[in-house]
Amino acid sequence: MFATKVKSFAKLNLCLSVQDVACGYHLLDGVAATIDIYDTICVKPRSDKLINVYMHGKGSENIPPEKNNAVKAGEAFVDAFGTKGADIEIYKDIPMGAGLGGSSADAAGVLNAMAKRYKIKDRTALKEIADSLGSDTGYLLTGGFARLTGRGEKVQPLNCPKRLNFLLILPKSDVSTAECFREYDRMPAPFISADKMSEAIGAGNFEGIAASVSNALQAPAARLNQEVEEALKAAEALSPSAYAVTGSGSCVYLLYETEELCRWAKSRYKGKCRTRVVRTVDPNKKSNTRWANPFVLTEEEIEAARENDED
Repeated sequence: MFATKVKSFAKLNLCLSVQDVACGYHLLDGVAATIDIYDTICVKPRSDKLINVYMHGKGSENIPPEKNNAVKAGEAFVDAFGTKGADIEIYKDIPMGAGLGGSSADAAGVLNAMAKRYKIKDRTALKEIADSLGSDTGYLLTGGFARLTGRGEKVQPLNCPKRLNFLLILPKSDVSTAECFREYDRMPAPFISADKMSEAIGAGNFEGIAASVSNALQAPAARLNQEVEEALKAAEALSPSAYAVTGSGSCVYLLYETEELCRWAKSRYKGKCRTRVVRTVDPNKKSNTRWANPFVLTEEEIEAARENDED
């Protein structure tokens, strides 16, 4: 039987602020957008209820199954809907430990692929499973531009008439999310509402978007990781319209008005980190149905995913 193949996209946090702490969780307010880097998820059904996940690329082969959110997603799907299991191949292109949502994207991709394979259309139940697996997972079921609140599980889709262009600077070392939040708690930042970013996104106002870029976890990430600090200094020197850490790091993104400016900056970056030019992608615009799965791959794309790597 042929495998079901889907794309699962990375994300950038265009703004991120900590609003409060409740029941041990940091309550957030921010805006995220998916970008055109994706992991490829291939699901082939089994005759039993087992979930087997095979990781490929970016060092993902070393993730223990008990810590792999893709495994947890598959098992939770079978438990919730009583379906058969699956053999799942994941071809990584999203850098790991970068704050780009790779683990959450894999879990969301598994849920989307299994829902398509087993013809499950209860998106509310899928969202509940996704939210139990990680803060970004429910959002990455659909991606696009969205305002995220609560622990990140409250998703308000936003429509942006513009595509945004970025240069990514990708340090080799990561930042522990737990340590980053502990460091934030030691020196918290003032709360910044995502209202202005949301309004600028809806209007396609580039200057307003650039002016609203911020991340409360940026300073803690830089204190914990010297490569992040160096990437931020390099970003400032390249005169972007805005720049910031995404998530808890370690990736630093630079916002420019055009792809050509991104490539100009890439050519002038002299640091030791890898770089990559990306742009936003909104998969929801490919379908008139908000909850439809827009991530299906062609055979050519799946072959390219096996061969693709960063610049």
